[in-house]
Amino acid sequence: MTSLPASPPPKRLGLVIDLDTCVGCQACAVACKGWNSAGITAPLPDIEPYGTAPDGVWLNRVHGFEATFDDGRTRTLSFPRSCLHCENAACVTVCPTGASYKRAADGIVLVDESKCIGCKLCSWACPYGAREFDSTNGVMKKCTLCIDRIENETLPEAEREPACVRTCPAHARHFGDLADPDSDVSKLVEARGGTAPLEGLGYRPTNRYLPPRKPVEMGAAPLEPTGEPEGKLLQWVDKLFSR
Repeated sequence: MTSLPASPPPKRLGLVIDLDTCVGCQACAVACKGWNSAGITAPLPDIEPYGTAPDGVWLNRVHGFEATFDDGRTRTLSFPRSCLHCENAACVTVCPTGASYKRAADGIVLVDESKCIGCKLCSWACPYGAREFDSTNGVMKKCTLCIDRIENETLPEAEREPACVRTCPAHARHFGDLADPDSDVSKLVEARGGTAPLEGLGYRPTNRYLPPRKPVEMGAAPLEPTGEPEGKLLQWVDKLFSR
């Protein structure tokens, strides 16, 4: 089996996703598909995309739900889902070939497709359903945080971020070093009470979700962020991933 880095990485690069401003437009999913279909994870195949049972590989998926708050009001929420780049990544430790690994420098979890035998153990170990099996090529695919963008020195520094972050029209997605308490993403998590689903399992996800605010009553003043998760949001997120 594959080992995790012996010590915590000095950086923890990851995403912060604002569930209050995400509108479920799917722009992040489309940008991810477009960039990675030509990048280091290429190809990302589609199977019968115009048939009756379309299938394929998407490294980022957006789900829609109706959340009920403690006061009975409801709100439709969009929940983007991709690899959370866990510190204690079970997908890495179950890999028999070393294909799944975690980078010691920044904590990004990747797949070396030249070592992948398609056993799917990593997908079974991931509680978030973040692994995507490429049945066409017999290998596992996953979010790389667009390392071929964030490490590309030919790009302007402002563009060295994942394609999903660069594309989001609502600015609901943020990228940075969550190990640095002074980074913009860390400050955002602190101010809004950001958290991750299924934290009780001990995988220690890097990515964080900022909770939505309660629906505003007609004529009422806009609600300000409280820094605390609203109602039972994380309970239904945990239930979702526990299915």
